[in-house]
Amino acid sequence: MRKIITQIGSLPFIDVGMAVSYSLFHDIPFFPELPRLGDDFMNYINRPGKMSCLAEFKRHNFSTVKVQCIGPATLIMIGRSEDEAVEIIYRHISTILDGLNAKEIILFLDEPALGQAGFNFEDAWEAIFSSFPVVRGVYCCGNMDWDILFKSAIDVISFDASQFDISKYPFYRNGKRISWGIEKREDVSDFQDGDLITLPCGMSPLGYIIDDCPYKLSKLLQIKESLIK
Repeated sequence: MRKIITQIGSLPFIDVGMAVSYSLFHDIPFFPELPRLGDDFMNYINRPGKMSCLAEFKRHNFSTVKVQCIGPATLIMIGRSEDEAVEIIYRHISTILDGLNAKEIILFLDEPALGQAGFNFEDAWEAIFSSFPVVRGVYCCGNMDWDILFKSAIDVISFDASQFDISKYPFYRNGKRISWGIEKREDVSDFQDGDLITLPCGMSPLGYIIDDCPYKLSKLLQIKESLIK
């Protein structure tokens, strides 16, 4: 059966083993980030690669795996220069990927407020993506001119489908895969081969509890059955 279920990355766990085990239940395991243990981007940009689950996660082998990192546009918007942003992200991703045994890696750059950028960020994306053998993804949880992403040199667009309808834009799809952030089947308006499903971008790890995780995963499994019949 096709692999389509993954997650944004952040989890409410405080136990590394439990977090990694939960990730492995997904069609496409994802590198867990645990904000409660300090794995938020304001910490890891100052200590690239120092993540709670890194050693445990690398003990496993993957056919396809998802990794994520804060994007350069976001770092530039909080005061870093473009060169600094690219260097920080490059070092962080290099540390995660070094020794990670996977046949295919999907790398998402997290750019939550991309619609507010107001500058050219695609060169910074290219500098990062071209440095690694990865499927290129960008994750944005706010509204924006989605045609910018449809016309960019990325492979997968991740967004909160429960909040925005991106299918009405002139360059919709343009060869891109979509990662639908959903909680119900009706949030997916146009599922196509190669697309993914996750929880909505707004599911903050500080806003739900560990017991919610298996329940929400089971809901995604039910939605998956309805999407790929």
